[in-house]
Amino acid sequence: MSISTTSIDQLSINAIRTLSMDAVQQANSGHPGTPMALAPIAYALWNKHLKYDPANPHWHSRDRFVLSCGHASMLLYSTLHVAGVRKADGASEPSITLDDIRNFRQLHSPCAGHPEVHEAAGIETTTGPLGQGVATSVGMAISGKWQSARFDKPGYELFGFDVYALCSDGDLMEGISTEAASVAGHLKLDNLCWIYDDNNITIEGDTELAFTEDIPGKFRAMGWHVIEIADANDLTALDAAFAEFKKTTGKPTMIVVKSIIAWGAPTKANTHGAHGAPLGDEEIAGTKKAYGWTYDKFEVPSEVYEHFNANLGARGAEAKSQWDAAFEKYSKENAEAAATWTSIVSGELPQGWDETIPTFPTDAKGVATRASSGKVLNAIAAKLPGMLGGSADLEPSTKTGLTFEGAGDFEPGSYGGRNFHFGIREHAMAAIGNGMALSGLRPYVSTFFVFSDYLRPSLRLSAIMHAPVLYIFTHDSIGVGEDGPTHQPVEHLAAIRAIPNVAVFRPGDSNEVGACYKSAIELNDRPSVLVLTRQNLPTLDREKYACAGNSSKGAYVIADCEGTPEVLLMGSGSELSLVIDAYETLTADGVKARAISVPCMELFYQQDAAYQKEVMPCEVTARVAVEAGIRQCWDRVLGFQGEFVGMKGFGASAPANELFPYFGITADHVVEAAKKSIGG
Repeated sequence: MSISTTSIDQLSINAIRTLSMDAVQQANSGHPGTPMALAPIAYALWNKHLKYDPANPHWHSRDRFVLSCGHASMLLYSTLHVAGVRKADGASEPSITLDDIRNFRQLHSPCAGHPEVHEAAGIETTTGPLGQGVATSVGMAISGKWQSARFDKPGYELFGFDVYALCSDGDLMEGISTEAASVAGHLKLDNLCWIYDDNNITIEGDTELAFTEDIPGKFRAMGWHVIEIADANDLTALDAAFAEFKKTTGKPTMIVVKSIIAWGAPTKANTHGAHGAPLGDEEIAGTKKAYGWTYDKFEVPSEVYEHFNANLGARGAEAKSQWDAAFEKYSKENAEAAATWTSIVSGELPQGWDETIPTFPTDAKGVATRASSGKVLNAIAAKLPGMLGGSADLEPSTKTGLTFEGAGDFEPGSYGGRNFHFGIREHAMAAIGNGMALSGLRPYVSTFFVFSDYLRPSLRLSAIMHAPVLYIFTHDSIGVGEDGPTHQPVEHLAAIRAIPNVAVFRPGDSNEVGACYKSAIELNDRPSVLVLTRQNLPTLDREKYACAGNSSKGAYVIADCEGTPEVLLMGSGSELSLVIDAYETLTADGVKARAISVPCMELFYQQDAAYQKEVMPCEVTARVAVEAGIRQCWDRVLGFQGEFVGMKGFGASAPANELFPYFGITADHVVEAAKKSIGG
């Protein structure tokens, strides 16, 4: 049966389809069926509705398109190619070339197996792990709302934008998507539109095997406006649905679209066999015949390029030109606001931003680093207008509320606040943070350290995407006390440190907290993690011990002996004071000891070899590391002769001051370990 048509709409749609299935076939790897099914959706959205200038793909007030079902990546690459998206603002070179598509899934091609945000203009976020894209889109929508609320003025609606996310059954099965949808519904984010590909197909077969939810009913219950479309090929219905979304107020929109995977394929349409494997040459030939497609492999008719240029290209260029003119006028009338917005989205740190970071006096009793963190956070955020965030329902414990004048709360219908209430939704919280960071803001998110397990996949994506999200984790060890093993993180430092491109800071006293925050804010190419205590820590005498500012190098000598030491004592966080006490005892006993604070292993390993050897001389093989976690991440600096004072298993339920002696994490045990290591 022929399903071909000669309309320019259908020609454009089939260009996206054929590029997608040809690329998957050439790579002998990929997912052809979903791009074939969803090409009409991508076409209708991009060519007729998206506020997007292909010649300026990084225009900040553009609408965002997120392909949450990242396995269908060829849909995005094919669309970016035919839409004429440029490699950079004002560039002539395409973001995605036909050669890039021919090399789909090959080394050095920007057309990776799943979209990677920094590989090509037009890719707004890294997707692939299902549910991450839709959750990240909530953060983007929040950013649009926040910037509009903060910077739009009467007569100027310049800073908001809409966010569209195309998702699959798999996305909506993942728990993170429900967490994120709940947040979006509660916040009434009416600039957010999810398009759900309801094709009833998963890798194992029909979705009936495991997924029988009433998705429209579920989303309506979460406060979403829902539109249902019976056929993904119905361009009139799609056009009307996107127009309806734009008119909807007070609710995010879910467009549920029924589709047939591998639409048009003679034998594989509507089968799970078209989901994750090439169609095969014979099936592709039959499909192209059904489409009436007479062009060569990887060929795009010139009319398709012209059609997109006459619609998306012309509409986007006009929108960008009007925005530029309006912003120029806005800047003259609202110079301070314009300068602030420009500073935020450029990522520049204002001059003097760190001048008000507090210093803390010597105090044997001290304060918990979560408490000093709250003071430092407020001092910095008051100077950084794009810094905003919150916690997973734990702000009174994590001390992450912004209390200075004008901070306010981000709430439904009141979108200018900088304090967020994410609810008990750790995973979505982190993904939302990613979306905010990708939109030019500097977000922070917070919870107890043990619950980093719930958000680890989103933290890993922060690292992959070089997104400068600040993770503030408190209650960092057995120091949690009576809540017991379920709430006492012991393996988490090793687990988080194992993720590449993450800077993990565990400050040893309040002044190290300030120094670590400064380093974290200056790192704009990766996420940073602050790991903080529930219990009080002594604030060290910095007249006697080295300056906390040395934390910027990741590890530094905090107290030393004359000449070459006999033993190195290393520690972080709440155990730094034990290292100092052991150092004093060993020094009094005539042992030449060196105390080393290690607030951030990652930064220390980035220092040159000369500095590393200066702090930890290779010839000194007697070493002790002290940390109320497991040993694993210390082996690199301990060597074969080193000793570890810390945890070997899970904790217990008891007051913190009883747990540390019970598990042998004391200054006396550090001294014993040092003498043992010296003895070889």
